[in-house]
Formats: sequence, structure tokens, C-alpha cells
Amino acid sequence: MDEITGAPDWGRLAWPRTTERLTLRPATADDAEAMFAYRSLPSVARWMTQLPSDLESWRVDFHKRHPFALMVLLDDAPIGDLFLKTEDAWAQAEVRERASNVFAEIGWCLAPDHEGHGLATEAVRDLLAIAFAGLGLRRVMATCFADNEPSWRLMERLGMRRESHTVRDALHRDGEWYDGLTYALLADEWSPDGTHP
Repeated sequence: MDEITGAPDWGRLAWPRTTERLTLRPATADDAEAMFAYRSLPSVARWMTQLPSDLESWRVDFHKRHPFALMVLLDDAPIGDLFLKTEDAWAQAEVRERASNVFAEIGWCLAPDHEGHGLATEAVRDLLAIAFAGLGLRRVMATCFADNEPSWRLMERLGMRRESHTVRDALHRDGEWYDGLTYALLADEWSPDGTHP
């Protein structure tokens, strides 16, 4: 683990990773400008938890904000990013040590001009492989606004199970309260070839 809570030890994995069309690698400060460009677009920013305010502060705080980030590249150009943040499972005191860093929250962001071609599915499928086969995690979860249909559909395509649908519990920056969804997948439910029941 890094000194930043929840930051995976990316150094124990081989990088870069390649899928059929994509390359994944840990984000560096050199990625700040590309990430800022697509995350600042209104269609992307609508669903992001935190908006980039300006490029310079985004650059300065990049590692602090994105220690969990992996860049998604198509033909060596950044087209999106993924994140994976490890966390402890709830456990009773006597077994708490065994529950340390066995879960992860994951997320993704793709530049809109690359949507609709299965690239996000391909990238997140590999992120699940990183979580389960690479890091040996037990459980992965992801959340989204219920109105963010492309996001929850992607989770379902990858075999993630909807575990909760909360009613108007998430305040959006537009001032409205939105429903929230949580999906999860256990290591023993995951299939390396991407098939699921």
C-alpha cells in the first residue's frame, strides 16, 4: 500500500496491460491535461463526483487526487481513466486483520467521442481482472446515479449484481436529489473470460 489510504500497490503488477484494443497503465502527472480535457466536458462532468476547476490546480494536485487512477489508451492516446480504491471489509475485532484491504470501489470515465464502441466495457473488464487476479481482492463494488443508465448497464453487462437502489439519497450539483445504485461482484463470481451466469 501507498501512504495514501486505499491506494493499490500498482508496483506489484506488470505494466502496461493490454486488452484487445486498449492499453492500461497507472496515471502519472503527465496525464493531467488529457484527463482534465475530457472530464471538463459537460456530458462527462454531469456524472463526476468532483469537477476539475482549472488545469493548473488539477496539475498541482494530480497525484493527491488520483493515486487510484489508471489511464485507458487507444493507439497510445488517453481516452479515459479508471479508478480502484481498496478498503477494509467490516469485521469483528478478532479477525479484523484478515479483512484489511480485501474490497475495492471501482469507477470509470471515458471521453464521449469514444463511447458506444464497447471500449468502457473492455477497460472495466480488465479492471476486474486486475482486482481479482492481480491484487487478490475478495469483492468489488461500484455506485452511480440511477439516471446514469450507461454506467449501470455496463455493470450489468460485466455480471455485477445490483445490491441497492436508494431513493433520492444523492444530491446532485444541479440541486436535485437523485436515486443511487450500488453494484458488486465477488471474486468467486468473476470469470476471467468475462462470461457470467
